[in-house]
Amino acid sequence: MSLAPPVAVPSARFNLLPLAIGLFCLLWSFAFVAGKIGVTYCPPLILLAARFSLAGILILGISAVRGEAWQFSWRDAVVFAILGIANNALYLGLGYTGLKTVSAGLGGLIVSANPVFTAALAALFLGEQLTWRKVAGLVLGIVGVGFIVWHRMSVGTDSLYGIRFTLVSLASLVGGTLLFKLLAPKGSLWIGNGVQNLAAGIVLLPFAAAFANVGDIVPNAQLAGAFVFLVLGGSILASLLWFHLLKVCGATAASAYHFLMPPLGVLFAFLVLGERVEFRDLAGIVPVALGIYLVTRPAAPVRP
Repeated sequence: MSLAPPVAVPSARFNLLPLAIGLFCLLWSFAFVAGKIGVTYCPPLILLAARFSLAGILILGISAVRGEAWQFSWRDAVVFAILGIANNALYLGLGYTGLKTVSAGLGGLIVSANPVFTAALAALFLGEQLTWRKVAGLVLGIVGVGFIVWHRMSVGTDSLYGIRFTLVSLASLVGGTLLFKLLAPKGSLWIGNGVQNLAAGIVLLPFAAAFANVGDIVPNAQLAGAFVFLVLGGSILASLLWFHLLKVCGATAASAYHFLMPPLGVLFAFLVLGERVEFRDLAGIVPVALGIYLVTRPAAPVRP
């Protein structure tokens, strides 16, 4: 009796991608809640400088203990450092400053607009195809996000000052996403993530020393728990998953998973922080989910 050829490897690859996407979405959306807790008890710049510095030291230290070879060219090392400044220092430095006066749910909603700008700019600069189906999906996604944002703003609990910082942080994230695909650094994503975190920590240190006061830190269990999650779950695991998704998927498809952040972010903010959630918030999930499906759905094969 003949045996069928083994198919274990393709099957494993197929099953691991949804797992990576789901884990990334959970970690990334909960990071807004952890960030809100962190900036409540610690100045944002100090929190981020400590977070990135520790994450970078941990990643590079573990790599050294494991004997992993440094396989980067100077060009790749510089690229990863630039990505760290864009995706970590600027994006979260501005975003966490906004979180001082913006709810965690709304902060996640604004950042979830990343796919809209990424898709348009990826088509312009990276040559990624922008089909009508993707356009429709992106429009539905932003309509759903916009609906929830409008309702949250009508409640009057979020500051326009903080929203401006969050919008600029969104622009930095979009730029960092495109730079990763455009510059395409080679080498280990694990070590590259360490370089990114360490570069972001070094860049933020002088700003934290100049504009933040150590005396404003309120040590407690909530701050400690949020900091541990942000270092291990956010800076290390979630970032590694994000850049893996950028490599496996296109910039548009990978960024489209940010549309999952509004419902997850609002849910976590409600469960952990007790932030107000109404039915009109939840009504925006339907077009968001449909938008994700349209943007990430594989194109039908062209028949000869």
